[in-house]
Amino acid sequence: MTKQSLGALFCALFHTILFSQNTHSVTIKVIDGTTQNALPNAHVSIGAKHAYTNTKGNRTFHKLLNKEYLLTITHVGYVTYKASISPANSVMVIPILQDNSVLNEVIITQNPKKTLTKFSSNTQKIDGNFLEKNRDNSLMQTLKDIPGVSTITIGSGQSKPTIRGLGFNRVVMVENGIKHEAQQWGADHGLEIDQYNIDNIEVTKGAASLRYGSDAISGVISLKNNLLPDANSFSGELNLTNRSNNDFYGISLGVKHRYNHWYYKARITHEEYGDYKVPTKKITYDNYIFDLHKNYLRNTAGYNHNVGISVGYVSDNFSSTTSFSNVNSKNGFFANAHGLEVRTSKIAYDADHRDIDLPHHKVNHFKITNNTSFLFPNYTLDVELGLQNNHREEHSEPVPHGYMPKPPSTMERLFKKNTYSLNLKNQLHHFEKHKVTTGINLEYQDNAIDGWGFLIPEYTRFTVGAFVYDQIKLNSNLYLDGGVRYDYGIVKTQPYYEWFLSPVTDENGNTTQQQLQRSERKDLTFGSFSASAGLSYGFKNTSYKINIGKSFRIPLANELASDGVNYHMYRYEEGNLDLEPESSYQIDGEFKANVNNAFIQITPFVNYFDNYIYLSPTSEYYETLQKYQYSQSRVFRYGGEVMAQYEPIDKLSITGSLEYVNARQLSGKKKNFTLPFAPPLTGVVSLEYTLNPWLTFGDTKLFSSVRLVSDQNNIVPPEKTTQGYSLINVGLHTSVALFSKKQPLKIQGKINNLLNNKVFDHTSFYRLIEVPEPGRNFSITIIQTF
Repeated sequence: MTKQSLGALFCALFHTILFSQNTHSVTIKVIDGTTQNALPNAHVSIGAKHAYTNTKGNRTFHKLLNKEYLLTITHVGYVTYKASISPANSVMVIPILQDNSVLNEVIITQNPKKTLTKFSSNTQKIDGNFLEKNRDNSLMQTLKDIPGVSTITIGSGQSKPTIRGLGFNRVVMVENGIKHEAQQWGADHGLEIDQYNIDNIEVTKGAASLRYGSDAISGVISLKNNLLPDANSFSGELNLTNRSNNDFYGISLGVKHRYNHWYYKARITHEEYGDYKVPTKKITYDNYIFDLHKNYLRNTAGYNHNVGISVGYVSDNFSSTTSFSNVNSKNGFFANAHGLEVRTSKIAYDADHRDIDLPHHKVNHFKITNNTSFLFPNYTLDVELGLQNNHREEHSEPVPHGYMPKPPSTMERLFKKNTYSLNLKNQLHHFEKHKVTTGINLEYQDNAIDGWGFLIPEYTRFTVGAFVYDQIKLNSNLYLDGGVRYDYGIVKTQPYYEWFLSPVTDENGNTTQQQLQRSERKDLTFGSFSASAGLSYGFKNTSYKINIGKSFRIPLANELASDGVNYHMYRYEEGNLDLEPESSYQIDGEFKANVNNAFIQITPFVNYFDNYIYLSPTSEYYETLQKYQYSQSRVFRYGGEVMAQYEPIDKLSITGSLEYVNARQLSGKKKNFTLPFAPPLTGVVSLEYTLNPWLTFGDTKLFSSVRLVSDQNNIVPPEKTTQGYSLINVGLHTSVALFSKKQPLKIQGKINNLLNNKVFDHTSFYRLIEVPEPGRNFSITIIQTF
């Protein structure tokens, strides 16, 4: 061996010894802080190194230098853990806590009073416990006490969301990463989602087009069913519910089973209810008075049949979940709200308060989604696929109108919509102070129609968008984030001709019978940039955020090309093919503080639209129905929410919230008026007191809440003003060790509208025809886990 070879060998050996003495390996074991069970698929980062824990909750990191690193652990449904560590050749066991708070709090170095949210967007997390304790007739009614979130109710079983006074397609509903696509444009169309099949929810208030593209102009409600079962486990839940007001009976059974890598989750839900009662005996509609039999709002009964199945596989660097769901529902419309023909109807509406007569709608929504994640050394790739089929039928009594003879069937309208979605998202972990995310979203919709009543044409819609987003750590307390996005969309409408003949007189005075054309073939293209930037700062027990964003929305088919009678709203609606995409500019702020046993959060916003799309009444009439036409105007909005919590003693919690929105049209036919369905100033005060376990009962929580709503005199004609009101709700939650002490039987009782007050909700669909909110309701829920 030559001297040169010996020298090279000696240098290599010396380098290996020196390197091994200055680097370390550390194993992070993540466990549930309550159950002490290992948590697989937790995301662990040490400096710029990122990985997921394996099925035993472990992940080993090698070649770490002898210096201080920031350890970050995140897991769905758990509070983010952060701590500074100095690596040694050892095993670190880290317990993380379940996120039981409605607020987006982050625990830093085990100090629950010091919070820092790194993202500047205003996001709140709602966990399964909140959903379980507040569950109501529909998902959005369950969420109605979240500050800034309200609901447009359609009877007792259907509702749709609004965020800060904006709803319909200005709020995006996301389920397992895929935008929920149904017929959101209709004021009387609810959500086709099983609220029992949700693990947790994230509500983002403010412009969110950067990630979700068109329609996320007011905010996003993201529904997630992605909590992994424990390895080699089987468990389930049986939920039974009864409500007195509308004789509601509901049962939901869910099971989940995991082997090592493979797992499945399944749930079946059945709900059935009758007509609901209101605290009045008469309804006045279009100058006619209708008596209500025993206070029942006739023909508001319905049912929901829901099935959901998820199958998944998880390993150290790969996870994939495929979910199937089918939601089937049939709901009656209040008979006196569908025109005045009910006066001559021969249907015995009051014979049975549980049957579903005409008019009614039937909806079936089938959905398949797949969520797959690939973890590479320096980046994570997420792939989301979605297929949705929405089949909606609207039935009413066939009666002649104008030149239209009596239709041959009850099917007034049929909407069939297929939606195909693909989302790609890439998160780079290579940079220590940057978290760069890029993504592409594609969506294609195919909408077909049928039935004797025309409102919107058949159409297709294709959208594609790409974005880049970066989060920069300026120091341990200050983060900067921002991004930019571009979207392109194509909407193609199809021609439609009436199925009956109408007389048409030409310029020479000759009259012929023709099938009138109600829509034309049109190809429309839209494109727009979106962007946002913000700062988040935490200091001791306080945190501050500010975010500036620009978002947009592509006009919908009904806004572009509707041309028909909407009997549910008793008006004639006309679209406008010259509409431009909506553009919204918004500033959001947030302040949070923890002081001893008190917490406060303030979230103001300012919002400006340069071309808000609005359905405005005109001076023209079709037969006896007033014509409404879509137009655009400039709109300025501002408002915000305040939430506070105080615990004077260990067993007593007092929570209060306040929300306010003010809107003003700056141009157009309704200049200086507000926007429709504007929520009034609303406050909620809640008390919760915990009793010690007694006899066979566990901890018992007694609670009450008062909802205070001011007068709403700020309206846009033909809306009517709404008087303010107060509603009192009381209830209790307890448990009994009936079958097992580890899994006790949960019992929840609640009384809504305790005093049976007659109140009108300004954001209710039926408020337009002077129908009050439901009267007193007793509900009881029994939950048994196994």
